[in-house]
Amino acid sequence: MEPQLLHSVGDGIATVVIHHPAKRNAMTAGMWRALPPLLDGLAADPAVRAVVLTGEGDTFCAGADISTLRGSSDEAQGLAVRAEDALAAFPKPTLAAVRGYCVGGGSQLAAACDLRFAEAGALFGVTPAKLGIVYPASATRRLVSLVGPATAKYLLFSGELIDAERALRTGLVDEVLAGDELDKRVAEFTRVLTARSLLTQAAAKEFANGRTGRDTHWAEQARGSGDTAEGVAAFLERRPPRFTWTTPGSGPASGG
Repeated sequence: MEPQLLHSVGDGIATVVIHHPAKRNAMTAGMWRALPPLLDGLAADPAVRAVVLTGEGDTFCAGADISTLRGSSDEAQGLAVRAEDALAAFPKPTLAAVRGYCVGGGSQLAAACDLRFAEAGALFGVTPAKLGIVYPASATRRLVSLVGPATAKYLLFSGELIDAERALRTGLVDEVLAGDELDKRVAEFTRVLTARSLLTQAAAKEFANGRTGRDTHWAEQARGSGDTAEGVAAFLERRPPRFTWTTPGSGPASGG
């Protein structure tokens, strides 16, 4: 099978699989190009409540497939940045499920997700210093926001790999699971996500990412959504809530 991004949708979760096992799921130029339109389609799909990004087999992503990026370094980096930015801007929750190597472009993609759950044996690295590449400003800022400037400098200056436990301590990952528990925990947690209000999640994501000037927008969305009334009613009636708001453009339940 050619290197590609595979995806499936079930129970409200879109699973996107980085599929290039011959090169530890390294991202080709075509795969970088394919990610933004794939995410656009998933964002517009009302059946999708969250996205899980993972790698085929026992590796998340070992970086960029250098053999497919023989053009200018600026062009190659631009492809990665556009893909990373599309992932970071995705309007619904995103979670990276990480096994094995999460290095270079792989760490860039994982950092662009909202959350990262890792297998205990996972290894993380940010490696542009090994290639003489200037790491993109957007990716650097995103890394600093996760781990702080000191750890970001350690990773960027050295290119050294760190294990999952250190990644957890520094904030690069949110949970570390035994290998046979990762899929179970991801499924369990994404069920939690789909049971919650997407209105709350989408607004919180924008605010947490630093977007400003949207207070009025979200107040209007909340007034028109019915989610707050439903949440209160469900709490008082001791039943699970049935939230209906979805991101604008995702279908008739959109809050305007």
